[in-house]
Amino acid sequence: MNRLPRQQELPDLAPLIHQALLDPLLSRDRLNEGCDAARQLGLGKLCTNLSQLTAVRERLGAPGPTGLIAVIAFPFGAIPTTLKQAQAEWAAEHGAEALDVVPDLTALAEDRPNAFAEELAILINVGLPVTVILDMARLEDAQLKLAVEAAIDAGAEAVQTSNGFGAATTARHVEQLRSLTRGRCGIKAAGGVHTLEQCQQLIEAGATALGTSSGPQLMQALRTPIASGNGRIDG
Repeated sequence: MNRLPRQQELPDLAPLIHQALLDPLLSRDRLNEGCDAARQLGLGKLCTNLSQLTAVRERLGAPGPTGLIAVIAFPFGAIPTTLKQAQAEWAAEHGAEALDVVPDLTALAEDRPNAFAEELAILINVGLPVTVILDMARLEDAQLKLAVEAAIDAGAEAVQTSNGFGAATTARHVEQLRSLTRGRCGIKAAGGVHTLEQCQQLIEAGATALGTSSGPQLMQALRTPIASGNGRIDG
């Protein structure tokens, strides 16, 4: 049996967690519960969509230790740049403190690197810290390298492994991003992060943030370690 990591092995987990509240079917009660838990546990950030942004901002109150992220063009980035810019500006006006942006992946597929980079520059110019959401499982190595360089050149705060659709993010994905970023920006690991073992592996591989819908459950497990067959946390 595997043992869940103890708190002393992951002493600074809470600030690394970006708790995802992205389900459009979340009731207002569950949304409020998620906000309250993130704030009480000291999670680093809450990540939500534009339709829930104002409600989350109201529940969190004034900006504090738990930051508020809005996703832009999530999950596939398949909208015109002008609409992404409008979304980003609206989010900034309604309380977002950072943006997780899905870039123009079509531009990568069509070998239009300038268009890809120009869109990122426009969105970063809105003035909030930006994490660029990549789809590593589907990008070719050359496309991934171009995307990372464009994100860094544009001033992105971080790049993200996945939009959460598909297989779980692994330490290998993070290691690949670490080799490309070379410490020039952060790395957010997201997609299927539900266990403390995963958290430990991703952090050791170089992740500087963890996107997950299981933040409260992870913190509870960290504080009450038990023996477990696979260390998975449901929820």
